[in-house]
Amino acid sequence: MPILTQPLLDRIHGRAAGYDRDNAFFTDDFDELVAAGYTRALVPASLGGGGLTLAELVREQARLARAAPATALAIGMHLIWTGVAKTLQDRGDDSLDFVLREAAAGEIYAFAISEAGNDQVLFASTTVAEPRAGGYAFTGTKVFTSLSPVWTRLGTFGLDTTSPDAPKLVHGVIVRDQPGIEVLPDWDTVGMRATQSHSTRLSEAIAVDKRMLRRLDPGPNADPLVFGIFANFEILVAAVYAGIGDRALELAAAAATSRVSSATGRPRSEDPVVRWKIADAAMARDALWPRLDAPAAAVDSAATDPSADLGDQWFRQLTGLKLAATTTARFIVDQAIAVTGGGTYAASSELGRLYRDVLAGGFHPSSADSVHSTVATSILGPIPAEPPASHHTTEETP
Repeated sequence: MPILTQPLLDRIHGRAAGYDRDNAFFTDDFDELVAAGYTRALVPASLGGGGLTLAELVREQARLARAAPATALAIGMHLIWTGVAKTLQDRGDDSLDFVLREAAAGEIYAFAISEAGNDQVLFASTTVAEPRAGGYAFTGTKVFTSLSPVWTRLGTFGLDTTSPDAPKLVHGVIVRDQPGIEVLPDWDTVGMRATQSHSTRLSEAIAVDKRMLRRLDPGPNADPLVFGIFANFEILVAAVYAGIGDRALELAAAAATSRVSSATGRPRSEDPVVRWKIADAAMARDALWPRLDAPAAAVDSAATDPSADLGDQWFRQLTGLKLAATTTARFIVDQAIAVTGGGTYAASSELGRLYRDVLAGGFHPSSADSVHSTVATSILGPIPAEPPASHHTTEETP
């Protein structure tokens, strides 16, 4: 059953332009979403949550993004962590159940993975993780930390280089109310402004043992935590951009039917070029949604249905989905702008705001380069560490 009512979405939509204009956090949206139980959407009903499946949440996230993309993207970062916990719980792993219990109690989780210059994302870290009695101390700077004004829990990771079995990538959860956490007020961007995704500087910030999630070898890893993060991040981010595409198509259709050509005196909706552009955008939208629904449903069912498990094709499908969603959304927005005309260049234009918001899609992991590398590896295999020795001989001329 949907959590987001249409009156709630209408109110959120009505506030989106102001948050963008003021570069302000979506405070009223956040308060209403918490009150509606949206931050507990993926928490099982037995723990006091909404009990939604990932596939159901995908549709909710797209509806929210149609109303306010930045609100959807930011709240989605909290939902990703609850999704990771649910994915593991569905597979019999209770190591993140405390995340579900805390989310049910009102704690807000931020996603602190990205680091400037770290293009390996989950497979490496520039943050230092030092073992301490009773936990780990994290030192480093995380970028794009959405929900900066309100998060109470920080899901993060760093590199342990000092333990006997080092190096190890160490994942843990840091509680905000402690020393060593500084939120840098550096979020002044072209789009997705209301997310207020400030950088977070950690200086020996402690994650205690009971909040430690994993110690893993650097590099690609088949651990369920890594799978859970990839699956929920790529799918829920893709849902936001699918929602942007849906809204852009709605705006294009509305503009085509309401505008009249000065040359012909007839509605723009009767212009063959306009009709072609809208049809092209709609076909791209229609091709995206099955591609988004299928992996979300597979994540939900693969724990109990072996036929739904994509095995070694998961990462190819997930990273490809995110790239398809962000590029498709941008294509639809471009077509909508071409149909709507110069009015979208105004700062007050909703379609102009969607144009700025959709640009953020290229900065979320996985990048286009990384996706193509992943897909190529799944087909051709990895590139050898060293080129094979040449079997050619050189003939000398006497």
